Amino acid sequence: MFDFILHIDKHLIELVALYGVWVYAVLFAIVFAETGLVIMPLLPGDSLLFATGALAAIGVLDPAVLVVVLLSAAILGDAVNYSIGRSLGPRIFRAERAETLFQRLINREHLNQAHEFFERHGAIAIISGRFVPIVRTFVPFVAGAAAMNYSSFVFYNITGAIAWVSICFGAGWLFGNVPIVKDNFSLVTIGIVFVSVLPVAVEYIRSRR
Repeated sequence: MFDFILHIDKHLIELVALYGVWVYAVLFAIVFAETGLVIMPLLPGDSLLFATGALAAIGVLDPAVLVVVLLSAAILGDAVNYSIGRSLGPRIFRAERAETLFQRLINREHLNQAHEFFERHGAIAIISGRFVPIVRTFVPFVAGAAAMNYSSFVFYNITGAIAWVSICFGAGWLFGNVPIVKDNFSLVTIGIVFVSVLPVAVEYIRSRR
């Protein structure tokens, strides 16, 4: 997995050669799993979109088909994750008293606080969470568990997906084949991950202070 993420441009070319048109189904599955299955947070997201944009710019992949596939996977993934959270969340966050470490992490009070948070800041959480690895996998699940208003979630889900795919895919289309980027794609991939998790690190430091 680590090698796939670091050399995702080369591996995508291999997938195209191996699966042909079915590569779009593979890309759909990866994006859907990362956004829709809470147990799959380590799959590539930002770097995958960037790499597909770069390959689409040189004709390896069809840009129109890619945009439809990636948007559909991102929107459906979050919708499924929300539904799973809505169904399982109340059963998981059922502890009334925090007697153990596990209960302190998933007690009912935290679920109530999450509900209040999503009612006040749902737009920021759903949209900005799209751009942070791991966080984008858990946000829709917690939104569902916290019973965030579904119509609001749908709107922000679609808005966030459009913004995420447009920015990451567009960046790959514009800059992915610039010689210095293309020759150092592994470093660029690491940079994308670093920039993506930076807001979380900054917020963690602020909260500790």
